[in-house]
Amino acid sequence: MPILLLVVLGIVELGMLMRDHNVVVSNTRIGVRIASTGAGAGPGVCETGTGAPPCTPASAPALAQYAADAIQRSGSAMPVDQIQYILVYKANADGYPGTDGNTTMPTGCAGYSNCVKFTWKASSNKFRYAEGSWNSTTISACFPGTVSKPLDRVGIEMVASHKTFTGLFGSSIKLEDHAVGTFEPLDAQHCGAGTHP
Repeated sequence: MPILLLVVLGIVELGMLMRDHNVVVSNTRIGVRIASTGAGAGPGVCETGTGAPPCTPASAPALAQYAADAIQRSGSAMPVDQIQYILVYKANADGYPGTDGNTTMPTGCAGYSNCVKFTWKASSNKFRYAEGSWNSTTISACFPGTVSKPLDRVGIEMVASHKTFTGLFGSSIKLEDHAVGTFEPLDAQHCGAGTHP
């Protein structure tokens, strides 16, 4: 009987873990889909008030906040406060932040250009900018691009903590996934205005 109970609890735990893993995978793709359409959205709005992180409007592109908001509204079964952070970044050839050749995913944007981090802020009930910078005017999204300035790609990294139900595998398990998409080309009005390369 104890062995049967252990097996049943293990099956329940595995099912809940797979559910949360699917949420993480799905949410990263939702975030990329939204972010890839926002190359012309301009700079984001910085948070103000006590405890707000240092930020200037050019530091965080609006597309990053749009992606974080889409993840929040996804209606997934995972509580949003289990999401530890979201990275929104310009993807290199391998789909990671930083220069071509980097194949590791950082836990933050320190030391990386064109990368912003968002964390859950309970007082605002939203994901908010935490660190990093990516000037929205540097995004290359004018079709067909050039050899020196090909169309940029955007990446989303999401890290969450699955709180275990049984404790058989510890109190929590880290879940993470990242997805990458090419920016949808901007219209001629944006590209002709000289605000994008």
